[in-house]
Amino acid sequence: MSESPSPATGALRPLPYGRQSIDEDDIQAVVDVLRSDWLTTGPRVAEFERAFAAYVGAKEAVAVSNGTAALHAMMFALGIGPGDEVIVPTLTFAATANAAVFQGAKPVFADVDPETLLIDPASVASRITPQTRAIIAVDYAGQPCDYVALQELANRHSIPLLADACHSLGGATPEGRAGTLALLNAFSFHPVKPMTTGEGGMITTSDPQLATRMRVFRNHGITTDHRQREQNGAWFYEMVELGYNYRLTDIQCALGIRQLQKLPAWVQRRQALAALYREKLQGVTGVQSLAVRPHVSHAYHLFVVRVATDRQRVFTKLRSAGIGVNVHYVPVHLHPFYQREFGTGPGLCPVAEAASQQLLSLPIFPAMEDGDVDRVVAALGRAVK
Repeated sequence: MSESPSPATGALRPLPYGRQSIDEDDIQAVVDVLRSDWLTTGPRVAEFERAFAAYVGAKEAVAVSNGTAALHAMMFALGIGPGDEVIVPTLTFAATANAAVFQGAKPVFADVDPETLLIDPASVASRITPQTRAIIAVDYAGQPCDYVALQELANRHSIPLLADACHSLGGATPEGRAGTLALLNAFSFHPVKPMTTGEGGMITTSDPQLATRMRVFRNHGITTDHRQREQNGAWFYEMVELGYNYRLTDIQCALGIRQLQKLPAWVQRRQALAALYREKLQGVTGVQSLAVRPHVSHAYHLFVVRVATDRQRVFTKLRSAGIGVNVHYVPVHLHPFYQREFGTGPGLCPVAEAASQQLLSLPIFPAMEDGDVDRVVAALGRAVK
């Protein structure tokens, strides 16, 4: 994405906060599947799962239709149900908490660290009760959480630790890559994420039994899919669980296989853009970048800053300048559904509530040029004055 003017109008091109990168190899991979015998439940699904598992260093990967389905499948695999509580950070997309609600459980909202905005282990510890059945960490903006502290806490209480890693594909800690840092790890392949399948999701784990349970869940709770029955020359099938149609098609998996091959270069480009942002923003008063934990490789799905002045005014000015900033997120416990159904409200997570009034996500995606960062920073500097 260049900052050069449009030849027709002389105006600068719009700069979205995120966008996919698709090339002719991606298109050809999809076309090849469209010309094949299998559009869904075919060979590309298992191929994508194997490649993804190998990339993150996990034993198992289970492809599903989107990131929300990945979170839901994790809840199902652990047997989360009515009467159970699941601790989640409030500064996340609603789907993280919704996945617990889908299973009849109660989400319990934890606050975040004021510097990184990642889930605060101390807040988690204060929320644990005899009904707690899982903790979900969220790698906000692409930075892996403090999984060492969270795992010690989870082990102390014999509670499974899960990862909403939908932002952090390509990120890592000294303990391993995102996708290996918790018992179950969820990813999203929405177009603005580090790689895309259009819509899509994945769960990684080292537990083959949990992987099998999630594969059954994504296929209506049925133990075999159409291709397996075709290969076995059989028609008989059994529904053993109440599952969903959360399958990912071969069309999408073919795209995912190609995207995965280019992911390392894309993550490096995101990191380079983030470093440039951090350098340039040092001279902008009233704008603060989020802290990065020591020895962590940040995947930078988002580049988030805190704006000390009127955030709405800054947002409007940047959008008027063709810069597609966004806000991530409204704390989940402040959404009307959760206030109505679970009695949450202001004051529950004060750190996240205060931060949410200042957050602004700046454009970041692999096709951006260095000059685009200069353009964003200059416009942001004007907007905050």
